[in-house]
Amino acid sequence: MAKKKGERRHEKEPQPQVECDLDGGYQFPIRSIKDLTPENIRAAVVHSRYAQTLLLLTITGLVLRFYNLGYNSLWLDEASTYTISANSFSQIWQTTAGGEFNPPLFYWTEHVMLMLGNNEIVLRFIPALLGALTIPLFYIIGKEFLDRNTGLVAAAACAFSPFLIYYSQEARAYMMMLFFIVLATVFFLKAMRSASLKHWVLFGLFSALAFWAHFYALVMIAALVLYALIAWAPRILAEYNNLKMLVVGVVVFILLSSPLVLVTLRLFITRTASAPTYGIQGLGIILETFRQISGFNDIAMVLLLALFVIGIIGTFRTGKDRFFFLVIVTILTFVISYVLSFRMPMLPRYLIFLSIAFFTGIAVSYLLLYSLWRTKAVVYGFIVLLVLINALSLAGYYSGYSKEDWRGFSTALAGKTSPGDLVVSVPGYISQPLDYYYSSAKSQTREYGATTEADLEKIAAERGNSTVYFVMTGDISAADPGGDAVAWLRNNTQFAGTDVTKEIYLLTKS
Repeated sequence: MAKKKGERRHEKEPQPQVECDLDGGYQFPIRSIKDLTPENIRAAVVHSRYAQTLLLLTITGLVLRFYNLGYNSLWLDEASTYTISANSFSQIWQTTAGGEFNPPLFYWTEHVMLMLGNNEIVLRFIPALLGALTIPLFYIIGKEFLDRNTGLVAAAACAFSPFLIYYSQEARAYMMMLFFIVLATVFFLKAMRSASLKHWVLFGLFSALAFWAHFYALVMIAALVLYALIAWAPRILAEYNNLKMLVVGVVVFILLSSPLVLVTLRLFITRTASAPTYGIQGLGIILETFRQISGFNDIAMVLLLALFVIGIIGTFRTGKDRFFFLVIVTILTFVISYVLSFRMPMLPRYLIFLSIAFFTGIAVSYLLLYSLWRTKAVVYGFIVLLVLINALSLAGYYSGYSKEDWRGFSTALAGKTSPGDLVVSVPGYISQPLDYYYSSAKSQTREYGATTEADLEKIAAERGNSTVYFVMTGDISAADPGGDAVAWLRNNTQFAGTDVTKEIYLLTKS
């Protein structure tokens, strides 16, 4: 009986009363999955401004994510996705167990997609689709966090985010990880309110799927569990059953993730065994993450950070639990990332899940303006403001290449080489995007890979009378941090035309 009373008490917790009701009192017909009938869906779309606006945001976000999906050629990491995903399911797992720094779930999904064809659109289809489906989930997070208006503004921030659009158009696991961690957060917020076993189990399930998509999801999962322990401390002391519910969610996550545990520990030890040769270290990861999540734009970053701070202050007034949610997720993410940045490569895209707290905090800031100007136009105005803030970055993104143009480079390279020439990738692993577009068999050339000065010397000594073309990218700095390979190329080669493409350099030694 104590359990049922405790659950009823949690379910009846007062929610913030917000006068800004876009529906003007209309009772939304869909309260649970059971209510998802054609009649209720039609009624909601016809009569609810929330349903109409969310549908428009989702469709717009879908278009933005699928527009020009195949325009950019695959870059190194995407070509690596193809290389790994082309293997069998068991081989993909063996690749992860053997040292690949990404879990296998996304590669397994891409393996299935490759059965439909092999091109940029096929490889990027799943991230684009999941990116669009994440938009309504941001609405649910905002709604569960505070109210439906917060949900709409958070959904708009997601829909028009250049950062999320960029990674929705990249054949990597970041958007899959975000999709599942957002789903986990939805059920986490529901579980925190209802203390329902079902919600805690679903939290554990989707947290595990996020972890199977990307190892760094563990940081967000840890932040949520820490927040639950802090926010529920009085409840746990008063009613031990609440701790059992949280433990169930964690146990579900551990059981479903258990095959990855040893692999994760081994990879973590390997990756932190020496100082990183690329990435962002120290406090720079904080500033650069905010800049990228804000659309790779400094002015947008300042505006959005201001709204985020206002939102955090607003949550302190509406409920301290909400305040601590945003603060704990943000601070713990950055503290862990700061520490790890000195031991492993750290990039803002690993922190993509921080957009949950960032966009939710921004969405809450609408309350300040509404307190000064009590009109429904405030919510719509915030959506328009987010469009305007992101418009410049989006215009730049869609107006040109945002990735290395290996497609164009390979075409130009094929036009320069002659039968019998040597093509050397520096460092060797950039042969993956090169070979996706360039065929040495068709061009009748020979391909080699080189990373060190010794590699280059050996190839040069064995070239005979052949012309050697060296294909080099900035990755050589990470692969050969001592700079010996770059020095050798500087002293022994010359540019073979700088008009081929940006960020990929073609050198020759005849």
